[in-house]
Amino acid sequence: MTLLLSAVIFCIFVMSLDMTIVGTAIPKITDDFDGLEQVPWYGSAYFMTFGGFQSSWGKVYRYVPLKITYLLTMALFEIGSLVCATAPNATAFIVGRAIAGLGGAGIAAGGYTVIALSSRPERRPVYVGAIGTTYGVAAVLGPVLGGVFSDRVTWRWCFYINLPIGIAATAVILLLFKVPGNARITVPATWREKLLQTDPVGVALTMAAIICFILAMQAGGQSHPWNSGYVIGLLVASIILMILLVPWEIFQKERAMVVPRLIKQRFLWSSSIYQFCYGASYNVLLYYLPIYFQSVDNVSPIESGVRNLPMVIAVSLGNVAGGFLMSKTGYPVPPMIAGAAIATVSSGLFYTLDIGTSDGKWIGYQILAGVAWSIPFQYSLNIAQANVEPQDISSATAIIFFAQIIGQAFALSAAQSAFVNVLINYLSANAPHISTAEVITTGATGFRTAFPPDQVLEIVRGYMEGVRATFAVAIGLAGVSFLSAFLVPFRKMGGGKPETPAGE
Repeated sequence: MTLLLSAVIFCIFVMSLDMTIVGTAIPKITDDFDGLEQVPWYGSAYFMTFGGFQSSWGKVYRYVPLKITYLLTMALFEIGSLVCATAPNATAFIVGRAIAGLGGAGIAAGGYTVIALSSRPERRPVYVGAIGTTYGVAAVLGPVLGGVFSDRVTWRWCFYINLPIGIAATAVILLLFKVPGNARITVPATWREKLLQTDPVGVALTMAAIICFILAMQAGGQSHPWNSGYVIGLLVASIILMILLVPWEIFQKERAMVVPRLIKQRFLWSSSIYQFCYGASYNVLLYYLPIYFQSVDNVSPIESGVRNLPMVIAVSLGNVAGGFLMSKTGYPVPPMIAGAAIATVSSGLFYTLDIGTSDGKWIGYQILAGVAWSIPFQYSLNIAQANVEPQDISSATAIIFFAQIIGQAFALSAAQSAFVNVLINYLSANAPHISTAEVITTGATGFRTAFPPDQVLEIVRGYMEGVRATFAVAIGLAGVSFLSAFLVPFRKMGGGKPETPAGE
């Protein structure tokens, strides 16, 4: 039994590792693939499918045998990892990231169920806690492993590593996992009903809206002016698609990806807004601090990963502290307000970073940021689960995760657009003799060897201004999360009956 549960935890480990290992590797990836042009897709493609299909996989687990479905999600994740590891160009890499995100969403949705059915009730909290620890360990190891692989072998090992671990874990689950005979978890339904329950139209509208937004951010100010019909058309299309999602979800009712009767309740829509912005602001820092370290400070990928440790360790420890604080006070809103306020200040401190900033400053800023982004990070989820009936917990959880992951997809593309546009504008104004097109296509570390030494300093300054622009995006997102925290109902969480949303 221990072997089976360990296999599930390793599946979750490689899935969660994929969220953090890429950030440190991106500067090296840009050296091989089309420079900076495709960077917004490297993170957003994974988060787009991960968030978009989270709810759908939850529905699939209800209607398709658990073991078959879980093994399918692992197969998709492994295929995506293999495509990334062997990708000959940026397009193939992005496709691999999207496939891995699709599989990862299913791993995240099904892991808790597999553990629940494979363990005795008295031992179940221990294993569920182990999953939370796994996410924390992956968050700490991700940046370091990304740096080690990029520096010592190749960034492709960031994805090759998933193959032996995932295959071994999948084999154990295939051989050892059996759904208990008294656990009837598959709901009988026609194939048409099974398909409708996954809300394919809702997923398609969400994916299309994100893709249009990313394409607009990728083109705006670079291949097309911001006021061009191409960019404006894509932005308008993204907005229209998101608007169309609302009546469609209302029409779908209980089949919806975002269940209307739940999301219309204040505690859930306000918590979703908070999580959308709060998680997105943290992810922007997680992805662009490595570019600051490697491109501006010119440190190796390994050292860059080590330099990220103050924040990720603080986040891991803060998550534990946040759970303890909640158990003692029972009031989630004050820490949510304080956390978002400190996150806004922390993002502002990162904005002050410059070429040659002392170690003490970026270490201190990261520790402060880690505390800010960790203690209340799970509180939106706690609020959602505490205020719905037991049969709605999975749907409420899926809505919070949907908001968090989709927020990261939108934020990374917006941050990359800000980064590239500011970099181009700086070089055009201060070093017009340097080809901005060549800078963009060279890569985040390759420019130091591709350009003469007298031009490298100006490019580094341009990179610094671009990174600052991404920190400005984080400031804005953290600020919105601070304001949205005041919309969350001020209630003490207890173990009684969920509160009704009367008056909301």
